Amino acid sequence: MPQLNTIVLKDGAGADATYSPENIANGTATLVESTGVPIGENHLSITTAKLQTGRRKVTLKLTSPEVQDIVVAGVSRPTIVRTAYAEATFSFDQTSNELERFDILSRMITLLQGDAAWQAVAKLKHLY
Repeated sequence: MPQLNTIVLKDGAGADATYSPENIANGTATLVESTGVPIGENHLSITTAKLQTGRRKVTLKLTSPEVQDIVVAGVSRPTIVRTAYAEATFSFDQTSNELERFDILSRMITLLQGDAAWQAVAKLKHLY
């Protein structure tokens, strides 16, 4: 079993987003990109599970809240105004091998780097 370490992802501007280990519980590893304000922290979770059917399931999730200071009665406090969520789920037969799992992961990475994903996700365009 590999050790959970810091994970560095790139944001849309190419800047590093550093996620540090926060917790491991019930098959879910949680990492956090701290912003200094707990409600504004970005979270990454990786869940691995063996289902009753014998299938193996891996779920990757990113949560990114947008925080703004809201002034109420002269008091400013950080408030979540919206949140972006991303989730990828992989499911494998118990007889799958590492190469098969790597191939589907590689295809997903390629899909996410391509124009179809850019148009659908970043620009919210319908594909036709």
